[in-house]
Amino acid sequence: MLDQVVLIAGVTVLGVLEQAYFSLQVIYARRKYSVSPPSTSGPPEFERVFRAQANCSEYFPIFIIILWVSGLFFSQGLSALCGLLYLYGRYQYFRGYAKSAHGRLAPLYFSAKVLWVLIGLSALGILGSMCRFYLDLDLKQLASSVLDLTEEEGGGL
Repeated sequence: MLDQVVLIAGVTVLGVLEQAYFSLQVIYARRKYSVSPPSTSGPPEFERVFRAQANCSEYFPIFIIILWVSGLFFSQGLSALCGLLYLYGRYQYFRGYAKSAHGRLAPLYFSAKVLWVLIGLSALGILGSMCRFYLDLDLKQLASSVLDLTEEEGGGL
């Protein structure tokens, strides 16, 4: 059982470490710009770091849940790869936002696309499982047989 989740568990731990790193950056920014808790306003440089961390924290539960659903129902390896790409995108987002508000946009769009891929993989995995359990229909096997039929008719790839 553990071998079936070790990759997504590893990505989860990396994600938690990334969140901790973002939180530490807010602490350092508070010290650097003399913004005492509970205040959340200060110089623009502080506010950008604070908002970057808050935005990443807001999406983290969605990411973790969809990572695990995708990994369990679709593919652990593909889900873990997407998870690593998402974490990389979020790191770039944090760095870009800390420098300028505009610097967050490209990494934001990248990580959003990766998140949508994970959502799509999760939906496909759940649909496939439901079809197997409730309709006794294996969509993977059906797709494979359709693809094999297409290759034979077209002369192969």
